[in-house]
Amino acid sequence: MTEARLPKRLSTLPPYPFAELDRLKQQAMDRGVDVVDLGVGDPDLPTPPHIVEALCAAAPLAENHRYPSYLGSLAFREAVVRYMKRRFGVELDAQSEALALIGSKEGIAHLALALLDPGDTVLVPDPAYPVCAISAQFVGAKVVPMPLTRKNGFRPRLEDIDTRDANRAKVMWLNYPNNPTGGVASIDYWRDVGAFAVDHDLLVASDAAYAEIYVDDTPPVSALEVETLRDRTIEFHSLSKTFNMTGWRVGFAVGAAWMVNALGTIKTNVDSGIFGAVQQAAIAALDGPTEPVAQMRTVYRRRRKRLVEGLRKAGLDVVDTTATFYVVAAVPAGETAVTYTGKLLEDHGIVCLPCTAFGPGGEGFVRFSLTADDERIDAAARRLT
Repeated sequence: MTEARLPKRLSTLPPYPFAELDRLKQQAMDRGVDVVDLGVGDPDLPTPPHIVEALCAAAPLAENHRYPSYLGSLAFREAVVRYMKRRFGVELDAQSEALALIGSKEGIAHLALALLDPGDTVLVPDPAYPVCAISAQFVGAKVVPMPLTRKNGFRPRLEDIDTRDANRAKVMWLNYPNNPTGGVASIDYWRDVGAFAVDHDLLVASDAAYAEIYVDDTPPVSALEVETLRDRTIEFHSLSKTFNMTGWRVGFAVGAAWMVNALGTIKTNVDSGIFGAVQQAAIAALDGPTEPVAQMRTVYRRRRKRLVEGLRKAGLDVVDTTATFYVVAAVPAGETAVTYTGKLLEDHGIVCLPCTAFGPGGEGFVRFSLTADDERIDAAARRLT
């Protein structure tokens, strides 16, 4: 077997940007550089103790040593429904409108298999979480980018989407709070999306992984709060960012029953569900005290303030954002996102991401993650000033 016999679709896929980041970071560390890693958004804070304790209690139970439910235990899905009601005021049916995921990334990737045929068109924000576009390309769909600009609050201008593309499109992806830009969408914007989706008979896929990571006292909203979107939207949530559980690989999808069922059909054919003890720990997270999440937001607010002050002292134009644990800054004149990222690593030992890792629309910006402790955040600020 040689590489020449690999399927053509592999050649159409770009290197996953975070894997490339790991390679460049390791090269710098091998040269002896003291690297401050503000790249990938992997929380450094530990999972709250009550969640870990729930896992430890559930792991020895024999009932959790067998195959779990493909769709997630009913108890887990009921906890999801309670969370959606409590947090967003959205009423859902646990049996038909909620689905367990092995992390939201898995669900986002598999949605393309559930909804798209070769030749279908999908509207994807630019910049955006790479999996949205990559998974569509993987099934042979056509990706039409929707530019996100600072001027428009990093939200697609619906009126600027070519009517022919909108009419041909089957799915529109949106991600709020947005990664990488930190942009947010108001309930009024989601209502506009609902009207647009009805006008063009679009399905909407909403990535809400950062819904609990916000700066001010205004929590982000859910697309499912808009009535016109309820029967044409699937929304993805992750416990990774909210509860510092990236390594646990657990999330969920909620929304229109037929869309949730379509995704579930794919999953029953390609995976065997989530370890039951992890699901029971996830229930403890969703039903548990809110104080750990509030404390986490306080930590990120403090780190954000320190890093933003340092970046601005260094002369960088920092974008004002109210959500996610990222800080986005415009690159200096004469630089590209990639060249400036390289200079930060070479000259200062600071790892960040060029926003072009999320699409060409990210040109001109770099993203710093706040998932490093205060000492390392301060170190990055000092090195730049």
